[in-house]
Amino acid sequence: MLEIYEELEQGSESWHQARCGLITCSELDRIMTPATLKVANNDKTRQHVYELAAQRVNQYVEPSYVGDNMIRGWADEIKARDKYSELRDTVVEVGGMVRQFETFKLWCSPDGLVGDVGGIECKSRIQKYQLQTISSNELPQEYLLQVQGALLVSGREWWDFISWSGGMPMWIIRIEPDLKVHQSIIDACVVFEEKVQEVMKQYQERLDKLGDDVILTEREIEQEIYLG
Repeated sequence: MLEIYEELEQGSESWHQARCGLITCSELDRIMTPATLKVANNDKTRQHVYELAAQRVNQYVEPSYVGDNMIRGWADEIKARDKYSELRDTVVEVGGMVRQFETFKLWCSPDGLVGDVGGIECKSRIQKYQLQTISSNELPQEYLLQVQGALLVSGREWWDFISWSGGMPMWIIRIEPDLKVHQSIIDACVVFEEKVQEVMKQYQERLDKLGDDVILTEREIEQEIYLG
């Protein structure tokens, strides 16, 4: 089952709350290795297990630091989407979409949807990577899982990867669904979800053992994004 959040503003508090505790396409590289499509088992993966478990327990997403490069990237991605919409096809912005699988939900935040069959993912790149992408005309491996994850969640026929670097040509690579990758994503998410459920169970068991001796606290600040 697919649910689309058409009116949700990406980056807003409501957006963070909607995806709280969910496995997301942008973070699939924390649970899988793009080169092998196998389940990852490292510190980054283990910390992500605890991160999502904590979000589910508290229904809260902790503040994240946003630096100058990320702000520039957001601005470049808007330029890329506008240029694509002007010269290629009309892009419709949505807040996100989530698909329910048998044991887990997978969330993606498209940079835009195109008609009934397509979508886009915009990336701001420094010039050496832009030159590399144009020369190879291949989707950079570090974005494979995110783009294929978006295709898996959306069920759409294609996704245009838009690579932008100011002063260089904007480059568009059309990506179609890869069923092998999709199955690997599903398999990895099943395993990862089991780990999240297990640590949540362990957490609750610890609290239950203490019973009335558990010392409760209150959160004193609201969610915010730190700008730097």
